[in-house]
Amino acid sequence: MGVLSIDNSMIPYEAADRRDWRNLPGSSASLSIAATVKAKPSTYLVITQDSITAEQIRNEVEFFLPETPILVFPDWETLIYDSFSPHQDIISDRLRILNELPTLNSGVVIVTANTIMQKLAPPKFILGSSVMLSVGQKLDFSQMRRKLEAAAYRYVDNVFDHGEFAVRGSIMDIFPMGTDTPYRIDLFDDEIESLRPFEPETQRSIGKVTAVELLPAREFPLTGEAINGFQDQWYERLSS
Repeated sequence: MGVLSIDNSMIPYEAADRRDWRNLPGSSASLSIAATVKAKPSTYLVITQDSITAEQIRNEVEFFLPETPILVFPDWETLIYDSFSPHQDIISDRLRILNELPTLNSGVVIVTANTIMQKLAPPKFILGSSVMLSVGQKLDFSQMRRKLEAAAYRYVDNVFDHGEFAVRGSIMDIFPMGTDTPYRIDLFDDEIESLRPFEPETQRSIGKVTAVELLPAREFPLTGEAINGFQDQWYERLSS
């Protein structure tokens, strides 16, 4: 993976292809990124000094490379001493990008220097915790509810935000992480009869799909193994 660092200079990751680009005016930095990607298609990581620069680079590179995936990996937008968690929409976007990265053959991922300093969830957790639902598949709502709660989804009366689900008779509403709309799962006996996206405000369906992927609702595992591993490292590092 190539790395382009956007600040006062941009330095490709591979030492054999190292180039310094300093004090580039206007959109020259984005044009240089686009030229590099076009000349040697690959997945590039662009590190910017702040989120404003990240969005600017994204908009400009999208103009130069309209057919190339350009992803901005968002910051949590919280500080270490904040008493609240990152917004669910932010977690959703981060999980969506982490889920896409293993299959991204060519594109640009843009991230701020502050964000890249934070630890990420293990890839096997993101990829291994997702669930694919498709029309015609057999589904047990009781078992599915336990899976969703284990993946940090919240049971509610009506679904409005990412990471929520609701059950009414043979219907389950769920707003998966990484998607733009919630989905309504309709069962016929024990089989999925339909999967329909719907508007959260009106609760009205807006079409049908054949399959939907459910990502976990958090970025970190809370399995027994993960909790024990955290406790072991905590005591090892802080007990002395």
